[in-house]
Amino acid sequence: MRILVVGAGAVGGYFGGRLLEAGRDVTFLVRPRRAAELAKHGLTIRSPVGDFYRASPPIVLQEGLAEPFDLALLSCKAYDLDGAIASFAKGVGPATAILPLLNGMRHIDRLVERFGAKRVLGGQCAISATLNDDGAVVHLNDWHALSFGELDGSHSPRIEAIASALLNAGFDARLSDEIQQEMWEKWVFIATAAGITCLMRSAVGDYVAAGAADLALRLLDECASIAAAQGFRLRAPALERARAAMTAVGSPIKASMLRDIEGGKPVEGDQILGDLLRRAAKPDDRSLLRIATLHVRAYELARNGREIAAKR
Repeated sequence: MRILVVGAGAVGGYFGGRLLEAGRDVTFLVRPRRAAELAKHGLTIRSPVGDFYRASPPIVLQEGLAEPFDLALLSCKAYDLDGAIASFAKGVGPATAILPLLNGMRHIDRLVERFGAKRVLGGQCAISATLNDDGAVVHLNDWHALSFGELDGSHSPRIEAIASALLNAGFDARLSDEIQQEMWEKWVFIATAAGITCLMRSAVGDYVAAGAADLALRLLDECASIAAAQGFRLRAPALERARAAMTAVGSPIKASMLRDIEGGKPVEGDQILGDLLRRAAKPDDRSLLRIATLHVRAYELARNGREIAAKR
């Protein structure tokens, strides 16, 4: 199976690198700057579960795509989706399956609109990783899970073939027959974590110490009620895990959205918070999700303003 990994950042570089390490036929679709980094430093993974290095990983630029792949593993940020679609479109043929690992659900609609429902799978991953100054992938803990499946839950011949490629490849991969449920549960979790830590501008343990655990639970209930109204009621274990995580005494956890805000970086505010809010039946002025969405939107507008001013 020929696999095109769209992007070689923290997520794509990690899972693509592990697939390469396991002997899978992997090519990374990268931009010129990342191509130069990989040519100079190679692909490096530094991880508590084992390091990996490949001096010359297989790469291709957008203009070099000439034939379709069997699987396109999409690992970009949600705000880069349109650019990513344009970059890998030439690698999508009649039999290509697209496995996105983006946050939220709006990307599914966009991919279906562009490539057709038959080509799009559901997927989600759990990993904490980043790129260092040399472009090495730094895996920050021992979580490296990926689940995937047909959006309708069926066990098709193609998903079985994809499972053969992804399973036993150096990370925790699992074929799911309810992948949309899992994607919604992850979305509720990260929307709650992003919303409350951005509003409080603090790690979980700090806002718990300040007496705001009840606000986190209110936001969780609001996000979960939107999922339920869309037909994806959170299962009890997922809800209990989220409640425990959002109220953990002393927890140093911050949502990646808050870390990005602290670093002055672009964020997935509209895709994680805004899109969930738009799916609410009738959010009121006291909606914590609405307040969190506006809070992050204000940051994005200010950041964009600074970028425009800097270019003048």
